[in-house]
Amino acid sequence: MATINFYLDKVDKKGFAPIHLRVNCNGEQVKVSTGEKVKLEDFDKKHQKVKGYSVYNKSVNHYLDYLKERADELLNRSYKKSYSTNELKEILTEYVTNYKENHNVNIVKEQLSLYGKPYTFVDLFAGAGGFSEGFLQAKINNKYFDFLVGNDINENCELTHIVRYNHQLGLDAKFLCQDVTEPDFLDNLLENIGEKKVDVVCGGPPCQSFSLAGKRRKFDKKDDLFSHYLEVIKVLQPKYFVMENVKGILTKEKGKVKELILNEINSIVDVNEIPRLVSFIKSLKKTNKNEEFLINCLINKVEIEKYTDSKIEDAKEAYIKTVEAKFRLLTPKIVDYKTSKTDVRISTIRHGFNLLIRNKKWETIKRDLIKEKDFCNIDNDYFVNSFNDFLTELSSESIISKIEEAFKQLNTSREQKKISKEILTAIKIYTLTFDDTIDFIKLYCNKKQLQLLQDIINEIRLYKIEAPFIANASNYGVPQNRERVLFIGCRKDQKFISKIPATVTEDEKVTVFEALYDLDFVGNNEEARHYELVDISKQFNGTAKKMKSLLNKRAINGKPLKSKGKTFADWSKKGRLNGRFKNAKKPFYVRNTEALLNDEKSYDILHNHKTSKQGKNVIKRLDIILKNGDYRSAQCELDECGLSSKKRNYNVLIPDKQSPTIMTIPDDYIHYNSPRALTVREMARLQSFDDSFVFQGKRSTGGNNRKTEVPQYTLVGNAVPPLLARAVATEILKNIK
Repeated sequence: MATINFYLDKVDKKGFAPIHLRVNCNGEQVKVSTGEKVKLEDFDKKHQKVKGYSVYNKSVNHYLDYLKERADELLNRSYKKSYSTNELKEILTEYVTNYKENHNVNIVKEQLSLYGKPYTFVDLFAGAGGFSEGFLQAKINNKYFDFLVGNDINENCELTHIVRYNHQLGLDAKFLCQDVTEPDFLDNLLENIGEKKVDVVCGGPPCQSFSLAGKRRKFDKKDDLFSHYLEVIKVLQPKYFVMENVKGILTKEKGKVKELILNEINSIVDVNEIPRLVSFIKSLKKTNKNEEFLINCLINKVEIEKYTDSKIEDAKEAYIKTVEAKFRLLTPKIVDYKTSKTDVRISTIRHGFNLLIRNKKWETIKRDLIKEKDFCNIDNDYFVNSFNDFLTELSSESIISKIEEAFKQLNTSREQKKISKEILTAIKIYTLTFDDTIDFIKLYCNKKQLQLLQDIINEIRLYKIEAPFIANASNYGVPQNRERVLFIGCRKDQKFISKIPATVTEDEKVTVFEALYDLDFVGNNEEARHYELVDISKQFNGTAKKMKSLLNKRAINGKPLKSKGKTFADWSKKGRLNGRFKNAKKPFYVRNTEALLNDEKSYDILHNHKTSKQGKNVIKRLDIILKNGDYRSAQCELDECGLSSKKRNYNVLIPDKQSPTIMTIPDDYIHYNSPRALTVREMARLQSFDDSFVFQGKRSTGGNNRKTEVPQYTLVGNAVPPLLARAVATEILKNIK
């Protein structure tokens, strides 16, 4: 019978007694110093607690409870049958060491001046922090990255960020927990950045609405987030930006979405070159004397590009009012005063101008409505068409089409028709992208002027980009076939980057076995809080030699090395962060923000390695699928055993291959050696996260909670693989000026 308790040692000169943990079992005793001290009168022996309710005392009591729970777990609830006294003391001492290193953590600014040249980056739609991890790992000669701000809308993303980058690594990186579509997002982002210049912006706007794996939806709140991402680019004007997305974006709407994104990127202009373009457009009046009104409209449209703050709305309003003034002069020539007040056609045109002037307000309403539509899951029902019709009516295109129809219905003379056409053309110019505006300007140019315009355009485009690049994570040392599209924007004063060179060849890719073999010591409904030695010879018997041959010594980026180097698993344990983080604190877990504030931390040696509790029938089903090699081959046997499932697919991991794309639902995957789903840590390994990166908060969620919660499995599945991000960051460091 085992007993676990705390006792006080001899009092020191200041009157404090060290607290020790004592474990008695089968006549043997293990003593471990907790590292905490307390006055004799402040310790409650009966309840094994420090007296008092201060934040510090609560923190110490949480720590004592934590140690007692871990000792009880090792003695009575371990997946390993028994531990020697030395093993028990060694494991408990490591828990204590982790606590000591974290107990007095100060969030301080990193001493960047120690060596090298820092370049700054901002991570939008950051999620767990895959891009951030990769960028912080990257280092070329004396160049590396300094993390300024991360952003996402979920508080568990924020919690994971704060624990990793502020508490553990000691950075002063900020986190902005806000939706990028909110009106004051840019102001808040700029406030968090402060006086610093941003060299790189990275991020992956959520892509569910056009993912190949999901259902395509109209007016999904995630559909237009890339344009908000580009608004940030327009304001910050970094040297490089990287936008990551799913392959489906290339074929969405028959490629129109991809072209729209490229068009929008090309429409980001160097505001310093705007006056030169404006002067050129003014010169066109000499050769187009009858088109002065529309040329003035083109000038006003181009000048709007100068603004990136609240002035832009004033400029847009001034543009529409200029066009509206021309219509007011036309109205008395078409209808008398009394008729103009009641005529539905005249009212449509007037009210259309009002709607266009109030465009920003309507966009805010649209955003809120789309959010509510998404929250209420309005789709494939009797409501969806009404919602979509209303949202369509609020678009500038729809408003302009109604104004156009109203003009058609008016009885006008030839001269009045010409003015009406100019008004309609002016409104359409207002909605054009920068590239489309340039095409319109070309209509007024002769051959010589076209050449001059082209020279101006070559200088005015702020970013160079030819086409998006498809990157497979497995080419960068990630044990996973995960294809993603990268849009890499290069500012015109920087070297052009079109592709990210692979770090491994096809024959050198990291396998599933390399990534997971050393974690294969947990069974159904078990949680491991420290590493156990895995004996490959015992586990694989006749195939042990083959399995061992899969283990390779590698560089950090996955490249095999003949000597030195580490296995992928060893890199995961040691960590891939560069030398700036030698003093990083030990990792810890907290269940929520409140627990972090109350210092209720878990100082385990291994985190996020818990298996799901699965029933006998589920285990049998997974075992049959595992033995058959894949879900389709197992269907007949599953039917015979009455174990068929409505689930669309199960992916059996193949040890000597790469895993399929890791998503957010662990039940989609079956471990290569056991009939079970993957743990968060195993999925993190397949994504190339270090073991020291702890995913915080809830482990999983379900039902409607998936709309608002981002648990550990979702954090992992949605992340950019850090080694892919590292390759991107390294290539930028090679080229950045």
